[in-house]
Amino acid sequence: MVLEKIAEQVNQSPKSVIGAILAVTILMFGILVTAPEPGDPSQAGFIPENETVDALTDIGEKFQTEYPVITLIRADDVVTSSSFVDIIDLQIAFLDDEKISESLIDSETNLSPYRIWVRYQIKNWEFRLGLQKIDFGSAQLLRPIQWFNQIDPRDPLGLTNGVNGLLVRRYFKNNSNLWLWGLYGNDKQRGLDAFPTIKKSPEFGGRFQTLIPKGEAAISYHYREAGDVNNQLFENYISPEHRIGFDSKLDLGFGIWTEVSFVHRVKNIGLLTNQLLVNIGLDYTFGIGNGLTLSKEYLFSDSSDSLNKDYIRRGFSGMSLNYPLNFSSTLSALIYHQWNNNSQTLMINYQQQFNNLTGYLILYYNPETVQGIQQNEIFQSFSGPGVQLLLVFNH
Repeated sequence: MVLEKIAEQVNQSPKSVIGAILAVTILMFGILVTAPEPGDPSQAGFIPENETVDALTDIGEKFQTEYPVITLIRADDVVTSSSFVDIIDLQIAFLDDEKISESLIDSETNLSPYRIWVRYQIKNWEFRLGLQKIDFGSAQLLRPIQWFNQIDPRDPLGLTNGVNGLLVRRYFKNNSNLWLWGLYGNDKQRGLDAFPTIKKSPEFGGRFQTLIPKGEAAISYHYREAGDVNNQLFENYISPEHRIGFDSKLDLGFGIWTEVSFVHRVKNIGLLTNQLLVNIGLDYTFGIGNGLTLSKEYLFSDSSDSLNKDYIRRGFSGMSLNYPLNFSSTLSALIYHQWNNNSQTLMINYQQQFNNLTGYLILYYNPETVQGIQQNEIFQSFSGPGVQLLLVFNH
């Protein structure tokens, strides 16, 4: 297979692959520097559909048991840019102080903030600081560059834990945009992470995305310290980790996309030293009744050892169907297949919209072990067959 040949080349010289992708990144930044002067771009063009800019909507519709704390700061507000720097210092101080950090969690009820962030906007710059959701990429179901969240595609609400950090975005006249981020104080496993982040170590990275003929493309990079100091199996393993991601999406009458992530850990840890994830997907809406939308994705996974040249390869596929019954109700289905053990995950979801309520009736079947799909502690999905009933109040 073509993907297997690509994986072999990557495994033979991971540093060369990282160097080549960084060279492409520098070239793209060169294009960025020579871009036209900024005008009034459309920010909506590159904000993912599953990221809501307005935190009131993000929290109010999806997590009704929490109350958002939101401060919107603009250039002419009382809070100035120097005050914003003070807020950054205060955020870091909170994360460093264990007593303050622990006080944000109610030990009796096990409640913790869902989102707490502030935003500062000036011209074509946006700064966002605090506990927030960072999400990007073209894949819908099996997501290689789901680096900063735990969104389970089986969850109709798309709930996820946030990350503590600063996100900076710069929008350009040609609808290109640049993301830069710095994170601190995060220790949960996210996406398809093999190891959690070392809590009191900084993370940083960036992303540049632009329009291409018939679609859009982006390249991303992220650095962190990863490991597990509490697991004796890995002998308190800690290592610098580099991630390179590429994603693109084209509209050719049907949607087609690809999403690739390569992870290299500097300190060898056997088959978890290098990880290559490649997603290829497409979707199309058939003119049947009110419109039947079908999405299909395939995920190729390769884990390898830099020293012994050993590797493990796995394959996953996912398919979703969505059919609007009428203006207020929708029927959808998800099917996942794990090719290495020939097990399947099935889900059928009926959604009904009322005035201030949204109801979800979910029938599902999960195998004992689910791989390739992100799972989180907010949305629980048990093994075997089951039924879930969700009722969400919108105000």
